[in-house]
Amino acid sequence: MGEIFAGLPWWVKWIAVPVIALVVFGGLIASVVGFVIGLLFKVLVFVALVGGLIYVVRKFTSSSSSRSDF
Repeated sequence: MGEIFAGLPWWVKWIAVPVIALVVFGGLIASVVGFVIGLLFKVLVFVALVGGLIYVVRKFTSSSSSRSDF
């Protein structure tokens, strides 16, 4: 692979080739990044909901057990 790029100017290797790759694979890259961000958001929402549920259940069970002591 290095032999192919050996005789080319620096701007072809560092500017033109990445731009062409972004044009060709840009939609795929955007889809993958969007999927990963969406998945991380869903995981964060899931963790927050489970944490809230655990908090509410512990709060409810501790208040109901303290009422039964009286």
